[in-house]
Order: sequence, then structure tokens, then C-alpha cells
Amino acid sequence: MKTLGRILVLTAAPCLFGLPHLTVAQSPDAALSPAAYLDYETVAGPQLSPDGKVIVYTRRWINKIEDRWESALWIMDADGARNRFFAKGAGAEWSPDGTRLAYVAEGEPKGPQVFVQWVDRDGPPTQVTRESYPPSDLHWSPDGRSIGFSRFFPKPVSFPIDMPAAPEGAKWTAAPRYVDRLHYRADRVGYLDPGYMRLFVVSAEGGTARPITPTDLLGGAQFDAQGRGIGWDWTPDGKTVVLDGYQGNDDMNYRDSHLYAVDVETGALRQLTQKRGTWTGPVISPDGKRIAFTGYEYTRQTYRVADLYVMNLDGSGITLLSGSFDRQPAVREWAPDGSGIYFTAENEGSINLFFAPVGGGVRPVTTGTHTLGLGSISKTMMAVAVRSTYNKPPDVVRINLKKPAEIVQLTSVNDDLLAGRKIGEVEEIWYRSSGDARVQGWIVKPPGFDPTRKYPMLLEIHGGPHGMYGVGFDPFMQWLAARGYVVLYTNPRGSTGYGTNFGNAINHAYPSVDYDDLMAGVDSLIGRGYIDQKNLFVAGCSGGGVLSSWVIGHTTRFAGAAVRCPVIDWLSFAGHTDIPFFTYNFFEKPFWEDPQPWLKQSSLMYVGNVTTPTLLMTGVLDLRTPMPQTEEYFAALKVRGVPAAILRFEGEWHGTSSRPSNFLRTVLYMDSWFKKYGGK
Repeated sequence: MKTLGRILVLTAAPCLFGLPHLTVAQSPDAALSPAAYLDYETVAGPQLSPDGKVIVYTRRWINKIEDRWESALWIMDADGARNRFFAKGAGAEWSPDGTRLAYVAEGEPKGPQVFVQWVDRDGPPTQVTRESYPPSDLHWSPDGRSIGFSRFFPKPVSFPIDMPAAPEGAKWTAAPRYVDRLHYRADRVGYLDPGYMRLFVVSAEGGTARPITPTDLLGGAQFDAQGRGIGWDWTPDGKTVVLDGYQGNDDMNYRDSHLYAVDVETGALRQLTQKRGTWTGPVISPDGKRIAFTGYEYTRQTYRVADLYVMNLDGSGITLLSGSFDRQPAVREWAPDGSGIYFTAENEGSINLFFAPVGGGVRPVTTGTHTLGLGSISKTMMAVAVRSTYNKPPDVVRINLKKPAEIVQLTSVNDDLLAGRKIGEVEEIWYRSSGDARVQGWIVKPPGFDPTRKYPMLLEIHGGPHGMYGVGFDPFMQWLAARGYVVLYTNPRGSTGYGTNFGNAINHAYPSVDYDDLMAGVDSLIGRGYIDQKNLFVAGCSGGGVLSSWVIGHTTRFAGAAVRCPVIDWLSFAGHTDIPFFTYNFFEKPFWEDPQPWLKQSSLMYVGNVTTPTLLMTGVLDLRTPMPQTEEYFAALKVRGVPAAILRFEGEWHGTSSRPSNFLRTVLYMDSWFKKYGGK
């Protein structure tokens, strides 16, 4: 689980529904400017109709007036023809007969609701839910008569006192919020109502949704009830659902989960997995006899690659399919004939499609330097996915699974925006670090790069800490390169996509060897001869904020730093963050038993070494790495006389880019700070 998070660089669609179009003056071979971000768009979630003839997908764009993202469903033929707007909303799912689409859009009385629309008929969609909390994880029942979904289910708690009644007309202060749980808030949600996630079923024609999971099953909720959905699936007869969840004291549960079968009619519950561990994402075979899922037995490791398993519907016959395949299976779907499971997995910056036959073993289906996000697979053995490469933003593609080398691009949503623009060249590098570790990274060179010149260098560090920079198109890196920096980004130890041992190398020792890997990457780049060593800069958010603050406390080689949404003091962070149990798991003992590791691994303890001018950037709403972490570090820097400033980003939770205008500010403030202290 990527708990601290990496920066998510989202993209957006221009000029839909009459939105004003931003005209950016450009000459031939113009670089990609930050302003172009406002006209960028993204695609996601392509789904093939059951007969494989039609594709629906989500397009997102920026509403420049409201400073927010908007989503719409688009639909096209399987060959990319007749590509057109379908409805406002996102997350579409085809009905079993392919005549209707269910999706989530803004509805009444307020907030996201489930809608159903006929594909081959004119007329408005039908709003089928009127829920007080947003529905998610939509799945049609096999007969197409119902739709299952998950949503938060409140379970009020109270602290009764004998409070006298207020006099008529009195304006007394509101009662205090009663908190008796460890996990009582969540980033991008706020303060949590007490309760848990639960599965519901509603008629596809609308009506009252009926809960089908019992109240003692904390379906998918674990420590973040209002921020997570449920992994679940129907049996082909529609009588049973299988889901992941947890029974017990979820407040003290870090990541335990089991698989359960629930009778849709009676709510009777059966636990399918027995060993303690993290068991998630059940997908039922076409014949309804087997369940594919991922997981691993209980461990205190901060990172462990999940394995792919299959078992019988009653929980018997658990069999490991992935064998020695030491990569994390992501989106999973059964082959139409039930012969095995298709899934995507990260590997050394790329994401490709793999197949695990029920007899065991894993073989690649696609290869190449790209990122593939699997959408769905039809009975005709066609798959749709979202693909991106170094120089191509994400687009919908079609893959013939019988001839997987044939990947056909179906959309070109950003071709108009990128026409005539010169993109920075991306070069992959590998280098050695401490312990003879082999580390992968990438260099983005400014457009018009001249190897005989000297360029400023920016080291950008990902978060997580268990995350992965990939080989897909990255506007953030491109815009920084377009402003004259040679950008270096790497996957140091702790990153995903390189196996359990590599990812777990920072267990109870973060940040440590990952710092070695970052500095070895900088040295490798400097050795190429085109870097101005007086103009080295470092930046990163979340886990990257941890490491960028650690870097400047351990070396003075950088002329400037942009430390974004950092953790700098593990002791205080454990009480500030919305994920306290994650933090305690990072150390072998709690700080009241042994505070030394907590202090040793806190970058605040090394602030006495810092001379680097430091710009701190954090959202005022951030509950993951809250503002007090930034303020602690800022105060220490100012007392020491180190040039420092805080940018308190309005309207931002964790990160500094969920609001489109704040994304632009992030790039521009960093550039301005570095030029101020490093020169041109």
C-alpha cells in the first residue's frame, strides 16, 4: 500500500461543453509551457461491451472557471470510429447484455449517485440511487436486473451528558466532536463519521438500496472507512458475492483482511481465508467454481509483493499461481474460457500485461517500454487499456490477446495540444549504489539540449515511500525540463516494481539506503559532463518531502530545495497524521519504549547541518503529512538563519496539485526559488 503517496500528476481535457479554450502562443518547436496544462486531458477506465464491438471510457478535463477537474463518458466503436460524448460522469460498467451502462455522476439530492442509460436509445439517463454517501465499486448482477455497489454506512456514537436546554433564542457554541477511535480523520475526506463500508444492491430501474453485508463485517474499510472501497464480485448465479473485509477491532488493524462469501438473500456470512494476512481483490471464474485473489501471510515488513492465488468457491484448494514471479499483480481479469488470469504488473518502470494459467506459472503477454492500465477483456479475446510512453500521453488502445504484439491506438486526445511542441528527451540510466545495489533512473533533458553546455540539475524524488516512477509521459518533469533543468528522477531502494527485497530494503530504516541511491544517481549524472555543479537542486513531496529534507541535512551540495508536504519528525507525526498505525509499524518499538530510532530517522534532528535555502510547500487541509510538520522544520531553519519560506496552499489536501491552479503554482514557485538562489 502506497501510504504516504507519490505526487499524482493528473491531466485534463480542453474545451468540452463550451468551456473557454486557452490559446497558448507557440512557435515551431516551442517547449511545453506550464500554461498548456490547462488544456491537457486524460483518459481512464476503458470498458469493452460484452460483444467486443463498443468501448466506453472516461475523459477528464479542467474546468478553468471553477478550478477543478470534470469528468465525462465517451463512447466509440472498437476500431476507434464514431468517438463521441456519451454522458457526464465516470466509472462506467456494461450491463451483461450490453444494452445499458451504469456509472456515477452528480445527482439528487446531492453528490455522486448511480445512473443507468440505454446505449442504443435516445433519452435521459435514470438516476437509480439517492444515497447520502457516494457509491462506488459498481457491479451489475449477472441477470442485469440489479446493481451492486459499496458506500459508507454510518454507525453513530455518543457521549451523553445531562446538559441543560438552551434558552429560547440562545446562540450557544456547538457541541464538541466526540472522538474515541484512533482513525478518526482521513486526507481528502476530513473528519470521519463513525461507521464502515458496506455492500448494497439496488434495482437497475431505481428504488431503495438494500444492504447485503452484515453489520459486523468491516468490508474493505480497515483503518480508513470513508476513503476506501471494497474488492468484490458476483457468482454467475447471482446468489452469492465474495468480498474482502475484516471482522474485529479494525481501529487497531493496519492491513489485515480476509475473503468472505455472503448470501445475497439472507446475508449469511462465510469466511473463506483462514490464515492471518492481507487477502484482497477476489475475482470469480466464468464458471463460478473458483476465485482468483492476491495476498500474503501476516508480516511486519513495510513492503511485501502480493502473490496471485486461486481457490475453490468454498475456500478449499488454495493454490499459488504466481510462483516465483516477484512483482505485484494489479488489475486482474479471468480469461473468457477460465484457463487463467490476466493481470498487469509493474516492472522496472514499465507496466505490462501478464497471464497466469490455472496450472501455475506466469508468462508475459505484452512487452515494451510503456505503462499499460488494463480496462477490460471481451469474450472475443480483445482487451482495452490505457497506454503511455516517454513522449506520448495516455490514450486508449486495443490489444488482440491472440496476437498481443498488435497494440492499436484508438484515441489521440492530446495530439492537437502537442502539435509543434518540442518534448524533452528522456534517457533511461542504471547505476550502482552502496551495497552494490543496482538502481534505475531517468534523465529528462531540456528541449534543444546541447551536451557541450552546462545545465542546472533538479533531483525530483517520489513519495510512498513504496512507489515507482514509470516510463509514461510525465508533464511535471517535462515542464521542469522546458524551464531549463536537466531533471533526474530515480527509483531508489524502497520503490515498487523491483521485488520484495528491493522494496523492503528500507524496513525500519527509512530514510537510509534510499539516500545513498539518490546521491549515487546525482554523481552518475554529474559524471556525464553537462551539469553545472553550482546549480544542483532537490525537491519532492510526501515521501519525497521526507527524503528532500533528509538530503539537505546530510549534504550541502544543493543550491536550493523545494521540500513539499514533508514528514520531518516521526514522534510528532504519529499524532498528527491520519495514518498513525502505519507510522508505529515503521519502527520495531513504540517511542516510549525506545525513542532513539524515531529520532535518528527524523530529518529534524539534522537541521543543524542545513545551509541550503529551503522552500516548504504544504496544503492547508493536509491530514496525511499535516502543516505542523512543515512549521516545525521552518521554525528550526529560521532560528538557524537559513533562508526559508512556507507556501501554505489553499484548498489543498495532501500534495500541492489537486487544484489545477495549484499545480501550476508548484512548478512556477519552485523555478522562481531555484533561480533566486542558484542563478540562471
